[in-house]
Amino acid sequence: MTRDSAIAEVLLPLALDGPYSYRVPEGMALEPGSYVIVPLGPRQMIGVVWALKDEAGTDKTLRDVGEVFDMPPLPETHRRFIDWLSAYYLEPAGNVLRMVLRSPGAFEGPREQIAYRATESAPKRMTPQRARVLEIAREGFAMRAAELAEAAGVGTSVIKALAKDGALEAVALPALKRFPEPDLNAGGFALSKDQQAAAEALRAVVAQRQHKVMLLDGVTGSGKTEVYFEAMAAALAAGGQVLLLLPEIALTQPFLERVERRFGCEPAQWHSDLRPRERERVWRGVADGTAKIVVGARSALFLPWKKLKLIVVDEEHESAYKQDDGVPYHARDMAVLYGSIGKFPVVLSSATPSLETLVNVDRGRYGVVRLTDRHGRPELPEIGLIDMKRVTSEPGTWISPPLFDEVKTTLEQGDQALLFLNRRGYAPLTLCRACGHRLECPNCAASLVEHRFRRQLMCHHCGHLEPMPKDCPSCHTEGKMVPVGPGVERLAEEAAVRFPEARIAILSSDLSRGTLLRDAIRDVEEGQFNLVIGTQLVAKGHHFPHLTLVGVVDADLALESSDPRGGERTWALMAQVAGRAGRGAKPGRALVQTYLPEHPLMQALKKGDRDSYLNQEKAIRENAGLPPYGRLAAIIISGNDAAETERFARSLGLIAPLVDGITVLGPAAAPIAMVRGRHRFRFLIKAAREVNVQAFLRLWLKDVKPKGSLSLQVDVDPYNFL
Repeated sequence: MTRDSAIAEVLLPLALDGPYSYRVPEGMALEPGSYVIVPLGPRQMIGVVWALKDEAGTDKTLRDVGEVFDMPPLPETHRRFIDWLSAYYLEPAGNVLRMVLRSPGAFEGPREQIAYRATESAPKRMTPQRARVLEIAREGFAMRAAELAEAAGVGTSVIKALAKDGALEAVALPALKRFPEPDLNAGGFALSKDQQAAAEALRAVVAQRQHKVMLLDGVTGSGKTEVYFEAMAAALAAGGQVLLLLPEIALTQPFLERVERRFGCEPAQWHSDLRPRERERVWRGVADGTAKIVVGARSALFLPWKKLKLIVVDEEHESAYKQDDGVPYHARDMAVLYGSIGKFPVVLSSATPSLETLVNVDRGRYGVVRLTDRHGRPELPEIGLIDMKRVTSEPGTWISPPLFDEVKTTLEQGDQALLFLNRRGYAPLTLCRACGHRLECPNCAASLVEHRFRRQLMCHHCGHLEPMPKDCPSCHTEGKMVPVGPGVERLAEEAAVRFPEARIAILSSDLSRGTLLRDAIRDVEEGQFNLVIGTQLVAKGHHFPHLTLVGVVDADLALESSDPRGGERTWALMAQVAGRAGRGAKPGRALVQTYLPEHPLMQALKKGDRDSYLNQEKAIRENAGLPPYGRLAAIIISGNDAAETERFARSLGLIAPLVDGITVLGPAAAPIAMVRGRHRFRFLIKAAREVNVQAFLRLWLKDVKPKGSLSLQVDVDPYNFL
């Protein structure tokens, strides 16, 4: 539309429920999905045209669209996805759009980059550092200053000095490196008979070019990755793009190398550690369709896909797919929604599928393909229970004698052992032995966790840091502050004393992230460490071929939770951790330390009987009307003043509509009653499966407007009950 009477409805990345109207200047060509710059007050903002209207007598007070970007428009599928997600989670559509527009640099257009290559001239002065730079520069293509400096182990000042001397010359690189075309025949894997059958089933689903959800349910080590690679190849062969979603921490270099070997090119990556320039490149590559394979964390779902034809959600049971901050969405569920809107298949892969997914299989909504044997080795790890009520351990130690003996034997045989404890830091609690004072976060209703390697106390809820005090802050007695309970750092300290010859690696997100963590995981996979101490991140799909023993130091932690999914999560975590053992040439085994060996979950682990335990969990959930047999939503009220926050929460409770099939619980202080200095009260809304919870919440909250420091957050389908 180009006439004066044309109106563009433009959605902006703000907390807005709908678009604003702007006049389309004469001669400007727009279409739904166009990216534009529009004025908002004194600011200029990037937005997306949500609709166009051709109306005579347009309001002359409307402001004009300022500029339209020359790039592919946001597809209708994506706009419908944003609208649906907004309605389901009761989030302003503008907040959802904000997740799409997280790479503003992508709109600036291609920019030339400067690279350097060697010339025939020698520098006026030669040093070992300069010699290394020139040696590397003569070996291959021109490299940017930072890349060349990193390869040579020098600073960028060395590069600039060599360029000034004439030993290096500057050349212009293409603005953004193009994404290579995948080679579908580059590195196919030799599949077993079961894998072939599973791959054929997934290829057939892709060939139908319709929406269908398939669960790839395979035991740990059964080769699920190789199977869903074949589904990805089929979607690529049909000319589409594919998205492989992983839990954030699983974006390891060895896994990306497996993708590259299979498809002959490095996949595009999307996660929080990407540099801004690479984010711009991937964003534009997804928008114009040149980025064919993207491996990403949950936010990759919001990239502006041009022709997405398949989503694979690996480790679909992982709670990391649920975002709690900002827009609280579940990426697995939204991947299924996107496939439904876009009419393409979605593959959910896991060795420990979520109850929600299993119930959808039971109801016939999802198809299923199963892999019951390990690829190349039929035996799953044998799991044994250590009854901690019957063993005697030395005071201050956490590794029981039976587990110690097994670890010692494993290391002596030249194999790897893993000690698993799902607690970060050195100790979860620090007390004064003189007066009983507990070190707590000043901003949260939570204990400070000691991180001895950093010599700090840390709050895992708000990030508050402070040094370890020399004396008690309450009674001022020196030398009486003692750690209570173990974290992985304390466990590593014990292991270093009891296994002095061991090469120990600690895998915890507190100690390393991003590249450092990926390098550490790669070193474990290559066998450079023989004793691994880790938190739950070690359970997320890693392949440690030298690992033959897993020891779970405290299996009862998650069972103490009030989380209705606590049992299911504990099962998945224990089974996934045990499944790290025996994935190479040698068989594996797992030992689980527990004070509850008679618990049905522990007995099911010992017997390897997943179905009987999960059937019990299903029955408990169904009888209680909990998801996936019922529906939950949460409302969190927070504020700076405790009394004011409680008053507001109670007044909100008084106006809750009375509706059959819906129970409103609360308000009650949240289990963690204060976070970041804000007091928190919670409502929990419990409803029958067929009830429209969103309509109920809209009715209840339509006239509610928190004032001052008060805020209200709605979480539909909550996963975090803290």
